[in-house]
Amino acid sequence: MQMTFTLAEEPDAQTAERGRLLFAGETDFVKGVVAMSGLPDPDRMEVCFAGRSNVGKSSLINALTGTKALARASNTPGRTQEINFFTAGESHYLVDLPGYGYANAPLPFVEKWQRLLKQYLSGRQTLRRAFVLIDARHGVKKVDDEIMSLLDSSAVTFQVVLTKADKVKEKEREKILEQVRGALTKHPAAYPEIVVTSSEKGWGIPTLRAIIATLE
Repeated sequence: MQMTFTLAEEPDAQTAERGRLLFAGETDFVKGVVAMSGLPDPDRMEVCFAGRSNVGKSSLINALTGTKALARASNTPGRTQEINFFTAGESHYLVDLPGYGYANAPLPFVEKWQRLLKQYLSGRQTLRRAFVLIDARHGVKKVDDEIMSLLDSSAVTFQVVLTKADKVKEKEREKILEQVRGALTKHPAAYPEIVVTSSEKGWGIPTLRAIIATLE
């Protein structure tokens, strides 16, 4: 049976409040990691965010946490190879994976990054879900497909988050959604709900917070 990919519904008041409370506390940058030996202790649940460069990952993390510059660290030169860890409340890590799809990145850089990413994805017991960010203006590109295949092979459940949805007219958005749904049918690790967001307008942010807060 082919899986259908529906849009994630807005949470009920109680679940929305759980999400709000998780992100209402302190959110701190813990560390940037360049090797598996540097990972923080797996003493709390974690979710990670993956996306092509310029997909709006920092903006989304900042919108989730209600801060203006939390994720800026990962955009500074020299930090692009790091896996950045942030705390959310007392119970969660938010993990910002380096942006992929840098056309000009030297091959050794890409290979080192892919190796670290594979090790992290397959070896992190506390990782509950990966969020793969897809730009609503462009849909799933080849490099996104590759990351999804890596998540499939690592047996990590991933959920697509459409970013910058406010930049696309509704009719165009429907077309992009169809393209995304089609791409996801090829990936067994894909979670069957898509979250549509706009960091600028706040669309989908309470939904995503609630999803993260209610993961088991």
